[in-house]
Amino acid sequence: MDIKTRIIGLTHLFATIFFASALASCNRIFEQEGDCSLHCTLKFRYDMNMKFADAFSNSVSHIEVYVYDTETRALLFKQEECSEKLSAEDYVMELEGLAPGSYDIAVWGGDGLCKEKFILDAPETGHYMTDVICTMQREEGNVKEDVGSLFYGMKRVTFEGTYGTHQETIYLTKNTNTVRVVLQHLSGIDVNPDEFIFKITDENGVMAYDNNVLEDEVLTYFPWSVTSGSAGIDAELKSTKAQTSVSVALAEFTLGRLVTGNNPTLSISNKVTGKTVLSIPFKDYALLVKGNYNKDMSDQEYLDRQDEYNLTFFLDEHGNWLTSQIIINSWHLVLQDSELN
Repeated sequence: MDIKTRIIGLTHLFATIFFASALASCNRIFEQEGDCSLHCTLKFRYDMNMKFADAFSNSVSHIEVYVYDTETRALLFKQEECSEKLSAEDYVMELEGLAPGSYDIAVWGGDGLCKEKFILDAPETGHYMTDVICTMQREEGNVKEDVGSLFYGMKRVTFEGTYGTHQETIYLTKNTNTVRVVLQHLSGIDVNPDEFIFKITDENGVMAYDNNVLEDEVLTYFPWSVTSGSAGIDAELKSTKAQTSVSVALAEFTLGRLVTGNNPTLSISNKVTGKTVLSIPFKDYALLVKGNYNKDMSDQEYLDRQDEYNLTFFLDEHGNWLTSQIIINSWHLVLQDSELN
């Protein structure tokens, strides 16, 4: 055996010893996990809200994760969780048996109510990412019940390596909104909620795989709760010095995702006279209180972050809407733009 052959042999020997040592080191480092396999995990975060704070653990009680091949866009597998584990702030989901590579991950989730009110057309096998459609249930174009809270998120991820834990964070957007409408008489007369019809119309009941709102029939949202309540009277508005509160009508809705490309309308009519009390472009009014602090935020981002709208309208002594003022999310607005009336 010549010197060159002996050197090559020693090189192979040292290489074998090195890889054996590396494998042993892996086993020591990950002995708590019991193996040297790749662990791919997901963390979910919902901070697309006006507080810019993660509210996932308090908002989502079930979640469905769809993992797609980035090239073919075919579904590889679906995984879901609907236990109390989701309420833990440190919750992560491990994607079982996932090999290193790139994947498109779509997430749909919400509370227990939304699972009943939305139909997600995403079979567990045999579909492609772009085929997925999420549809709000309706009856002849009418939505009369609370549809709950629906959340969506998507991310392209790459899991690399052959062992260890690789974690990705999926950021969620809330697709539903709570709207409360208060109708109040400036004169102090009690408002009977049974005398009015409240409704909101929009075309936002179908969402695509990427959360874009698709073309849909016009949906008419009716309040799932109409009650009477008591409200304090602003010092600048009350008709008498002695009166401090008044009975009002309160209507509560849950709407689908609001998008800048649509033109939802809020209207209130009188059941007795058939007269339209008011009809306003709801989205435009919602954006009126976007405010200076949010001026760098796009209108769509604001609509996605803001998921609660409280509007108070005032009636004069004749039962007509006093168009010059309105309260939206605690902002008392004096309107001067006739185009918004």
